[in-house]
Amino acid sequence: MKITVSINLGGWSFNIDEDAYAELKRYLKNLELHFAGEESSSEILSDIESRMAEIFRSRLKTYKQVINIEDVRYAVSVLGTPEDISNEEGASARDKLSSPGYHRMYRDPDHRIIGGVCAGMGAFWNIEPWVVRIIFLILAMMGGLGVLIYLILYIVLPEAKTTAQKIEMKGEPVNIHNITEAVKNEFNNVRENMNL
Repeated sequence: MKITVSINLGGWSFNIDEDAYAELKRYLKNLELHFAGEESSSEILSDIESRMAEIFRSRLKTYKQVINIEDVRYAVSVLGTPEDISNEEGASARDKLSSPGYHRMYRDPDHRIIGGVCAGMGAFWNIEPWVVRIIFLILAMMGGLGVLIYLILYIVLPEAKTTAQKIEMKGEPVNIHNITEAVKNEFNNVRENMNL
């Protein structure tokens, strides 16, 4: 028999056993210490917690309602450790050897002109969004098919709201290194826009 603890991680409530809680707490404390000097540390930690909550939710089933130590270790193996990022050579080698992430098409709100469909398709296929926009424009001028397809895709494709979804849109693995880079880039973009 084990004691379980109720926690809130990334806005989700989980029941977690005490061994897993101790390991999770140690991992999150190490991350907090690692990112203590960063300006955007709270955003990075929040995005990492959200991604960890997604991993935990995928591990729960109708017959399994408690997060155990194997689930925590699995999440840590997916996200990586602070040591993976602190050693630049190790991080780049890990990224090269890691399998590509879950690749999903989203609407890109950061590079949109109308609804983000073309920008999302460009990110998904790793091409410039203007190429997709020209294709839609040509299809729109040839009988309006481009407008119809665009509207359908606007309704069907979800918007990439979280950092993890924006990373998935590009087909990269959602790990600590990529989350950190994405948050830093977003933080720098906001800072540059405020200075203009």
